[in-house]
Amino acid sequence: MKLKVSIFLFALLSVLGLSGCSDDKKAAAPPPPPEVMVVDVVQKDIPIYKEWVASMDGMVNATILAQVEGYLIKQNYKEGDYVKKGTLLFEIDPRTFQSDLDVAKANLAKQQAILATAAANLKRILPLAAANAVSQRDKDNSVGASLSAEAQVLAAQAQVRKAELNLSFTKITSPIDGIAGEADAQIGDLVGTAQSLVLTSVSTVNPIKVYVPISEREYLEVVQKSKQERVEKSAERTYDMSLADGSVWPHPGTFSFADRQVDTGTGTIRVAILFPNAENLLRPGQFAKVRALMGTSKGALLIPQRAVGELQGVYQVAVVGADNTVKITNVKVGERVKELWVITDGLKPGDRVVAEGTQKAGDGVKVAPKPYTPAKAEGASKPAKTSKPEKAKASKK
Repeated sequence: MKLKVSIFLFALLSVLGLSGCSDDKKAAAPPPPPEVMVVDVVQKDIPIYKEWVASMDGMVNATILAQVEGYLIKQNYKEGDYVKKGTLLFEIDPRTFQSDLDVAKANLAKQQAILATAAANLKRILPLAAANAVSQRDKDNSVGASLSAEAQVLAAQAQVRKAELNLSFTKITSPIDGIAGEADAQIGDLVGTAQSLVLTSVSTVNPIKVYVPISEREYLEVVQKSKQERVEKSAERTYDMSLADGSVWPHPGTFSFADRQVDTGTGTIRVAILFPNAENLLRPGQFAKVRALMGTSKGALLIPQRAVGELQGVYQVAVVGADNTVKITNVKVGERVKELWVITDGLKPGDRVVAEGTQKAGDGVKVAPKPYTPAKAEGASKPAKTSKPEKAKASKK
């Protein structure tokens, strides 16, 4: 009887052991391939744009100085207003300069009287000298006195003109049409000294000058392309400008000039672009983004930027083969076009690359590819927002 029970238990354990082995085999089954989103490499002609952060400056920036020393008695303009050439901006106390002019005029009258006397003496002596009635010395003295008197009159006239000029400097006018800035001196200040020369600035802002810093490489590329095409493209190219609030300036800009030297600190060269500014809305010191159409890339290969990874300066993409096996491929990249990237080497038209789920797409890994669309990718990247309400409902139940 005991023997039969032992045999029964042994058989039962054997059956249980076999079922356990079958469960282990089922658990050891390989997982399904990871799901990734892929996109085909597209080939088409695309415009190539360059964009730079730029700063604005006046076409002409006139620094208004006090050219004579005196006390400021009047400011005749409103700061920030548009002024025309010749507009009276400031007045310096003119009394001292008017007095200097009066003294100079009096001295001129005196010298003119001396000259008249010397000329009359010379007129009397010349006939006498011709008849040998006076000595040669008397004649020479009379001629010298007349010439000296003429020189003194010329010097006195110069003093009068200088005094008139200094008096005119007490009325300070704008030398250009433009926007007048904040006054650097106040009424009652002593101006015209070494410490207080600048009174304000006036800037011509139509057109406004926009400085774009371009790298040496970009500069050389433009020069080489211009030589090849035998046309100065930068002079023909138009430029678009976006302001700080994101709005696009409605008037295109044109190339003005490139600076004479490269900034050794930044390695860039400044290029000036002129934009119409009829309403004087744009002001010096503003920042903007300037974009230019540099050309068209014929037959460019395009993939989403998110499909490209970088490792120690080497750009890579995950290419999915016909058998859905991933191959990590090194590529060379070109210009960025919105959310796309131009690939110059490493891919061919029709290749499939992983655009979403690249972290699961190792070299040699089989994947389950799905078509990539930006909308689906954004939805897949935000699962938490849909799962939270479901969890809340489950906790209420």
